[in-house]
Parts: sequence; structure tokens; C-alpha cells
Amino acid sequence: MKKIIRLPGRDGERGAWSVQGVLARWAPALVTPSTLRAPRSLSALAMCAVATACAQSPAATTTPAPATPAPAAAADTQRVSFDRSKRPELGPAPSVSLPPIQTRELANGLKIMVVEQHELPVADFVLLVGTGAEADPAGRSGLATLTAGLLSEGTTARSALQIADQEAFLGVEVDAVAGWDASRVVLHAPTAQLDSALALFADVALRPAFPAKELERVRKERLTSLIQLKDRPPAIADRAYASIVFGGAHPYGQPMSGTEAATRAITRSDVERFYRAAYRPNNATLIAVGDVTADDVARRAEALFGAWARGTPPAAKFTTPPRAGATTVYLIDKPGAVQSSIRIGGVGVPRSTEDYFALAVMNTILGGSFTSRLNQNLRETKGYTYGARSRFDMRKVAGPFTASAEVTGTKTDSSLIEFMKELTTIRDTVPAVELAKAKSFLQLQLPGSFETTGSIASQLVPLVLYGLPLDYYNGYVQQIERVTQADVQRVARRYVDPSNVVVVVVGDRKSIEPGLKALGVGSIVLRDLEGKVAGGSVGAPQTK
Repeated sequence: MKKIIRLPGRDGERGAWSVQGVLARWAPALVTPSTLRAPRSLSALAMCAVATACAQSPAATTTPAPATPAPAAAADTQRVSFDRSKRPELGPAPSVSLPPIQTRELANGLKIMVVEQHELPVADFVLLVGTGAEADPAGRSGLATLTAGLLSEGTTARSALQIADQEAFLGVEVDAVAGWDASRVVLHAPTAQLDSALALFADVALRPAFPAKELERVRKERLTSLIQLKDRPPAIADRAYASIVFGGAHPYGQPMSGTEAATRAITRSDVERFYRAAYRPNNATLIAVGDVTADDVARRAEALFGAWARGTPPAAKFTTPPRAGATTVYLIDKPGAVQSSIRIGGVGVPRSTEDYFALAVMNTILGGSFTSRLNQNLRETKGYTYGARSRFDMRKVAGPFTASAEVTGTKTDSSLIEFMKELTTIRDTVPAVELAKAKSFLQLQLPGSFETTGSIASQLVPLVLYGLPLDYYNGYVQQIERVTQADVQRVARRYVDPSNVVVVVVGDRKSIEPGLKALGVGSIVLRDLEGKVAGGSVGAPQTK
């Protein structure tokens, strides 16, 4: 989705101030309070002023005396003095009040959410399908993302090239992606082209042809990408970490982009079957934000999607993740690697948790911002990494909690010490100043998430997926403000336990294993590049 970049203030404001300078110098009598309030009229006045001044000026060899600036122009040159010895203080968090979210529903079950934004003649649409990679069948990991990727590769009426040509001709963007919990088809378009843009959007969403030729091309591209991932320690660590934390039978234990074996096994019939099951109106919501009205969107949706037939969407099969035990270090050898990729954590919480706001504040302090404890320690103080972070990935069911960094290989053991220290001390009471800073960070960044029609549409997605109230964001600032030191300590002690975490390290085993073994953080288990059990272990028996 495209990001709209707006110039500050009203149209013409920047030009208005330079015009006032011309008026102040050449025609001070024209600089009046009324001209200061009407920037759009100043250009004509300036031209008249300059023309008059030129007509009245003496010969070119005569140097005109500088005009005395008019009092009204003093505001242009007024300077505000600052005390640079003091750090500026943040103001109070602004309250956020979104325009009303209007809802409709078609007879076939397609829900509609509309936010009217009439500042610019553009609109963003998201067709949100409530099924994602968690519904990939056994042995077919990556099917949801492959299906979404093929939607724009040809329909029953248009080839992939024709779709691309029409996007370019109309000046619109159509795309389709899949993730955990959802798949989505998105459209960004100027409202002047809305009829044609929505026709293309609906064609991609409702009538994909899944051409065999395009499937084979996309399959080869994905296989190439998967081979490349084997040479990227961060990707190896991410995939191995998910597999170890959730187990091979859990949907979250499988990679969203699939494996080489699964990618080779997926057939065109698999893609069609998944699409027919998941992409149904009673499993979808159409989100529209921009220079539109709710009634107009509902009318267009009825014409384009009204004949879409209901169906029974596939149900994800969530198994129970392996029980967390004593901390174990899973070491994956990447010979010659100069850096080590570290992942630490375990099963976290679902998005529906009642501790959401307390966790948001706690994680901001721990590793959710540039000034977080993890980043300040491992990056700014120690210099072991360019960035250390932590995250609760909250989904329909409990996703992972992960603390991570890419660190200098020779400092792998030292980095692990600092990680464990921060995971331990966050369980103590956080200082009031640190709590206030974290809350301000979350509160003050909220308005920036609603700058464009596309960003507003993206922010509406969690409301649909996780059943949040439509006025959720209107109370966000207040909910963050209610979080106390006791709340932060409670959730830290409940959800962050360094004595029961999975530690995945991808690096040069020869150089980093002795230091990891000497730490005594936990037993060391060897895994291969795919996260599977490797030959041999150091320490306790392999249990996962």
C-alpha cells in the first residue's frame, strides 16, 4: 500500500511566506492582516507589487535605497529563544479520536467497514480473509502464501501482464499477501479511477485462474529463495526457533513460506482447493478508507461481490506446544560465520489476553524500542550488536515471545550473559521514570499510525481479526496510562522466565561452543540448518 506524503500545512503555505517577504520589501502597504490570512491570494499581489516596483525604479545603475520593513512583516523575522542547556520536555499525549467506523453486511455474509477521509481523492481497500498460514495442510506448508501470491498472476479474464498493464494505466496498486490468521487482497487507487480499479480488484480476488505456467514460475522462485535462506543465519535462527518452541505438528512450528519438500509437493489442485475453502464472503471483511461514503461502498460491494457464494472455511488444527522445561541452548553450526544469531524465549500469549496493555509497556522497556534495556545494553554500552530487541507476537492463539539479536561471533557468550541479565532484572520493579518514558513512547507514536488512508486501513485489520471494539483506538492512550509499576512486574514475572526458555544460537560452532558450554546457562543440543536434530549433543539428552 502506498504511503501518501503530505507537505506541512495548507496548500501554498510555503510559497505564502516568501511572497510576504517580497511584499514587505517592495510594497509594504499591501502587507495587511487580511493578506496574512489569505495565502492563496498572495501570488497575484506579489506579481503586481513587483511589476509596480520595477516600473517605478530608477535606472539600473542607481542603487535603490532599502525599504523600511513594515511592522506587519515583523512576524516573519521574529525569533524564539531556547534554553539549550535543558532537554525539551514532552507535552501530554494527545487523545486520538478516529472518524466513525461505519459498518454494513451483505446477504452473503461479507462484512463491510468504512472510514470516510475526504482530504485527498484517494481510497484504500482491504479484502480481509480470516484464514492464513495456520490453515496450511500437513505436508503443504507455504500453501496459503503461495495461493495469495498467485491471485494477481492471472484471472479468467486477464493474464498477469494484462493485470500489470492495467495497474500502470490506471495508476493503482493491487496486491495479495497471506500471513498468520489472515490473507488479504489490497487496493490503492485515486477515486477518479475507482470504477475500473474496483473491477480489477474484484477480478483478482474472485476469479483467479492459477495458470499452471505461473505456478511453476512462482514455485521455482520460492525454491531459489529457500535455498538462499540456508546461507542466512538470521533466517535459519527464525525457522529453527519456531520449530523448537512449537513443535513440528503445530501450525506455528511450520514456516509461513514453506519448506523445499512442501513447495515441490504443492499442486495446482492444492491451490484451488485452499482458495475455494478459505476465500468465502462469510469468512471475509471489506475495509474501505478514503474519499468514499459508506453507502457508495456498500452499493459497489453488492454489485461486485454480491454473487460470491458462502462456504465453510478451513479450521486450523492447533496442537499443544512442547512443555517448557529447563533452559536449553540449541546450537546450529554455520562454519565461518563472523556473527551469531541469537533467539531466546518461548510460547507467549494470544491477542485476546487481558494483559495486552501491561505487556506492551513491559516489552517496550525490555526490548520494544531503541532506548529499551536490551538495545541500550548490547548495542550502546557493550557494542556487541547493531540492535537487540524483544517482541510478543500475539495471534488468535498464543504466538511466540522472542528476544533476539545478531551479535559479533567472538562475543556470543558475553551477549547471552547480558540477555539473561536483562530477562532477569525486568522481573524487578521498574523505576517510575522508566515506566513513564515507555508509556509516552507508546502514546505519542499512536497518531503516526493513522497518517494515510492505507495506514488507517491496516490499523482496522486487528479490530476485525481479534474482535476488538470499534472504538478501541479512542481509548488506547487511557489504557496505556493506567498501567502501573505493579502491572509491569506482574506480567514480567508471569511471562518472562529466563530459567525456562529456548535459546537458539546460529554461528560458527568451533569458535563459540566452548564459551557457551562454560556459561552453564543450560544443556547444549545440536541442530542442523533446518532446525532438526543433528548428530550428537553436548550436555543433557535431546528432549525436543
